[in-house]
Amino acid sequence: MKNAATVPIENLNSEPYSSVVCYPRADSDEIQIRIKELQSLGVEQVEFSGAATAFTLPVMGKGYVGIVAVAHIKGARYALKMQRIDSERESLEHEAELLKLANTVNVGPRFVAVSKRFLVMELIDGDQLEGWLQTHREKVAVKKVLEDILEQCWRLDEISLDHGELSKAPKHLLVNKVDKPFIVDFETASTTRNASNVTSVCQFLFQGNSNVEKEIAAIIEERNRPQLVGLLKNYRRKRTRDAFEDLLSACLT
Repeated sequence: MKNAATVPIENLNSEPYSSVVCYPRADSDEIQIRIKELQSLGVEQVEFSGAATAFTLPVMGKGYVGIVAVAHIKGARYALKMQRIDSERESLEHEAELLKLANTVNVGPRFVAVSKRFLVMELIDGDQLEGWLQTHREKVAVKKVLEDILEQCWRLDEISLDHGELSKAPKHLLVNKVDKPFIVDFETASTTRNASNVTSVCQFLFQGNSNVEKEIAAIIEERNRPQLVGLLKNYRRKRTRDAFEDLLSACLT
């Protein structure tokens, strides 16, 4: 892992920081605009750390829309999503609205602040679900985390907020240091699509052929797939709490 660096925002106009803040290429005018936006959000320093990499710097995450670093605000650390300058998105403000909606049912990292190019939110100190499963082999603990994930997906379905990426969810499911799972990254979420969070995450966790599915099956034993298929169809059709609890039982007991 590359060495972390914590940089006062007034120094972000120097390399290699400017190329990451303005990923994928530095722009002298754009970096000044971005420094002013960070100031308006109260950000004092940006910490470049994490398991991903942007050029020569470690970062928390890197995607098609943004780079995630760490913001230091009044002595506290927060996740800082920085919009890529080649992103097709007009701003991060729509994503922020969807995150705030998820927060109303206690899903997602807590929203803190947003500007056109930056989104500040709660920093989840933990690991992706796959990594967490590799170090947590206790059946009871694993079932508790999986149940929490499924319940969060139920709550998202109830408010008709479709995450959009949970059928291929390895980067979108994090577990913190006290074994609390979080659904993250609402950049492709929608309130106009049919919400299918429960069915998508069930397929990822219990029916796919991913490393996560294999780890779960090794710990809690493989689920009855034909039964799951039937219960998923029943849930899609009825979308009731009873149908969800039948599915939950098949997934976890």
